Amino acid sequence: MPHFIIDCSEDVLNQASAQNIMQTVYDTAESSNLFAVGDIKVRINPFKHYNIGNTKDDFIHIFANIMEGRTDEQKLSLSKAIVSVLKEMMPQVTIISMNIREFERSNYCNKSMV
Repeated sequence: MPHFIIDCSEDVLNQASAQNIMQTVYDTAESSNLFAVGDIKVRINPFKHYNIGNTKDDFIHIFANIMEGRTDEQKLSLSKAIVSVLKEMMPQVTIISMNIREFERSNYCNKSMV
């Protein structure tokens, strides 16, 4: 926990490697001090086929899934930090965005819990 899933246009990977993008998201999330070291998971899904307002503009969107318990201010700060660092890394990408969803402790389960 947490999971950061990066959706992006395939051409974004011509501007930065998948590994570099994922590591940047990982490092920024880790530096927020909101998560235990080693718990952060990051994946990337490059899309060849997509439609952004009838354009083929490049995009990056990060879906963050985190355990409940952080304040709205902490979540906004995390979103802004990740979007800012990606904007700096790839200024030519037209759309860079992120949202955070929370897991509820009451119904979350993983392999180590059963």
